[in-house]
Amino acid sequence: MLSERVLTKIVKGMTMRQLILSPTSETHVPPAEPGRRYMLYLHVPFCERLCPFCSFNRYPFREDVARPYFQSMRKEMLMLEDLGYDFESIYVGGGTPTIMIDELCETLDLAQERFSVEEVASETNPNHLTRPYLEKLQGRVQRLSVGVQSFDDGLLKTMDRYDKYGSGAEIQERIAEALPYFDSLNVDMIFNFPTQSEDILIKDLETVATCGSRQVTFSPLYVSDATTAKMTETLGAMDYEREERYYHIVDEVLAGGSDPLYDRTTLWTFTRNGETAHGGCGPEAPLPNPRIEEYQVAYEDYPAIGSGSIAHLAGAIYVNSFSIAEYNAAFDEGRMPIMGKAELGKRDLMRYRFLLDLYKLDFSKSRFERDFGCPIEMGLPAEMAFMRANHAFSVDDQEHLKLSANGRYLVCVMYRQFLSGMNNLRDQARANLSGPERHLLFGDGKAS
Repeated sequence: MLSERVLTKIVKGMTMRQLILSPTSETHVPPAEPGRRYMLYLHVPFCERLCPFCSFNRYPFREDVARPYFQSMRKEMLMLEDLGYDFESIYVGGGTPTIMIDELCETLDLAQERFSVEEVASETNPNHLTRPYLEKLQGRVQRLSVGVQSFDDGLLKTMDRYDKYGSGAEIQERIAEALPYFDSLNVDMIFNFPTQSEDILIKDLETVATCGSRQVTFSPLYVSDATTAKMTETLGAMDYEREERYYHIVDEVLAGGSDPLYDRTTLWTFTRNGETAHGGCGPEAPLPNPRIEEYQVAYEDYPAIGSGSIAHLAGAIYVNSFSIAEYNAAFDEGRMPIMGKAELGKRDLMRYRFLLDLYKLDFSKSRFERDFGCPIEMGLPAEMAFMRANHAFSVDDQEHLKLSANGRYLVCVMYRQFLSGMNNLRDQARANLSGPERHLLFGDGKAS
């Protein structure tokens, strides 16, 4: 698809120019803005074994390293309280957030004591969907997102996940056991793996539809410059030519037709229609409107704590040190572990809003004009011309932009490439590491 290749090149160039990490002398993030509603992101970088396609900050788990790390995260959380922050929600990502369940629970309990937290969402892996973990998470975590990626045993073995997390059938059984413990359980899937056939994708869609989860997130595979070579060696070369076909298969199977099984919550997240609080389909106890599972698009501004975490605040991106040793040492010096920031100009912020709101399927022209002081056509004329030329909108009136099927894929490409750019920002931060932490470790446990 010519427009996909053009768009990929354009967004890649933009992120290379915009997402440039620069040193900063700031010892703390900016204070909270009065009246703004905030989410707090917590990053837990530890995993039992490391996946070859992941660009997030992550380290092989060692208890003697992880336990003091959680203590440091709690110190960083209290620093945010001193800066006037209050949080209505928390999202815990990784890594594997549940890898030290007692430390995670202590951290969440402290957050509940100090902030106005209404809801906690956390990621986990399938091997932690067991009763000891589930009983501790119940009541503390309302929304759980399980990193499944695929139910196909062949793909799981290729990704080095079969031995770690079990077969697709075993993962499905664990999901069924976990459902009653949470208000919402999301299954996190990936499409366009190099060895993923159309038949494998359709079988995954069938399994998702029958596993009972309230939500599913189907994202395309995206990498960073640092992980491309290792991923190609392990999984094979990427094929972007078929990405469009696979995206439309996912979108049509889950949310197409006159009586879809799921509603589109975002371009990648789908929420099951007609589900009740008891997990069935019927009139009793309907669940509230779903929140978006992807924290990056649920809030435009949010602080983030933990080594390698990335905060969006006051028109800038703040990156914490990727070194756990430096992360812990910062608190002894009475400062936050900020190692760099990327400044975003007005046009960058316009593009960011344009992307996020289209991704959330809810673009308001009046809101854009109110926040930036100009209509979208004046603020981003080239972007609007490109989208209109490619028939990206099914609705384009005075107030709203709504995406056509073709537009949904184009925004999928934009968001995929933006996240690849964020991964390259992480690579810039990782390049500052020295000594043993200098090496990014992958799934085989050997330095790349």
